[in-house]
Amino acid sequence: MPITSADIVPFNKVRSDLTRLADEVRAGHEKIITRNGESYVALVDARKLDYYHQLERDKQARAALHLGVLNDAISGLQDIRDGKPSLSLESARKRSQAKLNTAIAARKARP
Repeated sequence: MPITSADIVPFNKVRSDLTRLADEVRAGHEKIITRNGESYVALVDARKLDYYHQLERDKQARAALHLGVLNDAISGLQDIRDGKPSLSLESARKRSQAKLNTAIAARKARP
């Protein structure tokens, strides 16, 4: 749901209306709290915050997996350039599948 001007609340008003604001946030209306006319903090539903954190963890896990694949590719290209491939094609496939399975299992194990 987009943030509207009604979702921007001065800090001094938050103190007196916290219960009402919390109810609105729980209903899906995130709030931007200002201090001295500038954005200060946001009031967000805890469930959404958990979701945002999970997205960030997933993003980091994908980045680590991609970095591992890139490192393997670089290593393989260097071996080919040096004329000494160290793995057969089947061994490379098995190793890549094992890494993928490990990443999937780690993702499923997260709360």
